[in-house]
Amino acid sequence: MFLDSDIDEDRMGMTLQPGSVSIPKDNQNLIGISIGGGAPLCPCLYIVQVFDNTPAFKSGVLEAGDELVSVNSTCVKGKTKVEVARMIQNVKGEVVIGYNKLSCDSSQGKSLDIVVKKIKHKIVENMSGSTADALGLSRAILCNDGLIKKMQDMHRISVMYRGLMNHSKNLLRGYFQLSQAHRMLGDVFSEIGAKECQWNASEGFRKYGDAHRNMEKCGIRLVRTLKPMLSDLDTYLNKAIPDTNMTIRKYADVKFEYLSFCLKVKELDDEEYSYASIGESLYRVDTGNYEYRLVLRCRQEARARFARLRADVLEKIELLDNKHVQDIVYQLQRFVAAMTRYNNDCRDQIANSSVFPIEVDLLKSTLSAGKVNDFSEDGDYYEEPQDSTENEDAYLDLDYSQQRTDASFDRRLLETSAFEAQGSEYFRGDVDLLGAELMNLTTGNTNGHVQPGGIENGRKRPGSNSANEQRSFQTINLLD
Repeated sequence: MFLDSDIDEDRMGMTLQPGSVSIPKDNQNLIGISIGGGAPLCPCLYIVQVFDNTPAFKSGVLEAGDELVSVNSTCVKGKTKVEVARMIQNVKGEVVIGYNKLSCDSSQGKSLDIVVKKIKHKIVENMSGSTADALGLSRAILCNDGLIKKMQDMHRISVMYRGLMNHSKNLLRGYFQLSQAHRMLGDVFSEIGAKECQWNASEGFRKYGDAHRNMEKCGIRLVRTLKPMLSDLDTYLNKAIPDTNMTIRKYADVKFEYLSFCLKVKELDDEEYSYASIGESLYRVDTGNYEYRLVLRCRQEARARFARLRADVLEKIELLDNKHVQDIVYQLQRFVAAMTRYNNDCRDQIANSSVFPIEVDLLKSTLSAGKVNDFSEDGDYYEEPQDSTENEDAYLDLDYSQQRTDASFDRRLLETSAFEAQGSEYFRGDVDLLGAELMNLTTGNTNGHVQPGGIENGRKRPGSNSANEQRSFQTINLLD
């Protein structure tokens, strides 16, 4: 409704939507916009930029490229931008701005020139000033950004963390293999203790085997303690750092795009000033300067994305630095504490199982000679299979030795029983002889007949024993 239909404008496919907004002024009597166009060169006035943290920015209605048509219902067409600025300043309190909203596609402003400028910024980003000047390449004011250099720092940090993770994995793998070796040694010592006949030796080997099995448990506990540390490092290395790098790349891409639009606006301004200086008209300016207004809109949107991503990058880098400083100290403390506990536990296990020297029975039957236990080259414990013939021979030898032992024991038992029986018979003969002599003395029998089994008529009685006779005579003499 504010447009002059007599002016033939080249809108380049863009549309206008009329509207109005009431904006309060700040303490400096400003609403926070810059104005371009106007008489005598351009038939319309438009907003060049909306400054951050101003009343116009906070309202969120006016944007770069929008056309100004009125100030407090006063038409501004045909006026200069200086006159419109004074009109706004002269208003007390709130200002009612009439506008035509520029509706356009931002991708339409990304021309080939913008793409070339963006590539050039990427090329000269890491160049020194002297190199860029020697090559005739201009360097924008936002190049040499410190946030871009953070990517190199994070790359060095990631290399350090990757090396730390690889070393920790190899260390845990070694301790796990060591714990398996402790378990195997514990099994061997326990088996020896179970076969040992002497109680002291058996108990010593058993304690030593239990100590090695407990050392295996200490090793497994160490692995379980340090494994979460690797998980935290893996999260930092494979998630936090790549996410921050991706955000920085997006930020750099938006920054280069914003710089490209800034350079494009400057080029269009220089072109307009050059034509005005020589008093010649410029087609795009005479037809409403829509190309320039489109670039202004694209620059504003690129600047908003740039500011948003810059804040995001700063926040992520701060969190990443804090995690790097605090997390690495915490992880090292966990690592040292776990290693100290493991070494102390292993030392205590060995100290408590110090039962040597001990006496060991080295009989072949006790240690099962012929059974070979060995460790393979890859660290696996195995037992060599034994020949069944050798097992049978060993069993027969053992059975024959046992039979000989049993026969010897039976022979000694029979000899002992015979000796005891003979001694008992001798004792009974002595008692019978003594009783007979006493009976003869009492009855007065002197006919030389002795009862039973003694001396009859001065001759030895058949079946009598000389030792019994001597003891009988000694007894008779004592009674006489």
